[in-house]
Amino acid sequence: MQILLLLIVVPMVEIWLLLQIGDEIGGLTTFGLVIATALLGVVLLRQQGLMTLQRLRSAAQSGAVAELPLALLEGVVLLISGVLLLTPGFVTDTIGLLLLLPPLRRALILGLLQRALKRRSTRPASASRTSHQRPPSRPQTLEGEFRRDDD
Repeated sequence: MQILLLLIVVPMVEIWLLLQIGDEIGGLTTFGLVIATALLGVVLLRQQGLMTLQRLRSAAQSGAVAELPLALLEGVVLLISGVLLLTPGFVTDTIGLLLLLPPLRRALILGLLQRALKRRSTRPASASRTSHQRPPSRPQTLEGEFRRDDD
């Protein structure tokens, strides 16, 4: 439901903002600004992506296993940032550019991890079971026929 709301609200805000900015600075200038921010974002994304890939490689080679999940999550955030930068609009470009800043990106990742761990630790044990698992019960007896074919 929240994703559906985002898919409706974000484009509406972007269109409204593009129209407002277009009225102030002109349509062609607004279009050029959107293209320029997308190009700048792609350049910065490439640079940050290569740096994250280098961190991943060096962590894997040095055996720093604790560093790998953080580097992988940074890669995911960079991917999201790239999608936001390629989406036309000033709001998505701003969020995408902010996600390219390493301190902000790491703070976001650590905040989300802490929130997930807190949510997991406060969840009751019965809620951690998936819908496919049955509650523990006595062993199940299967009935059938057995036939041995000897030569």
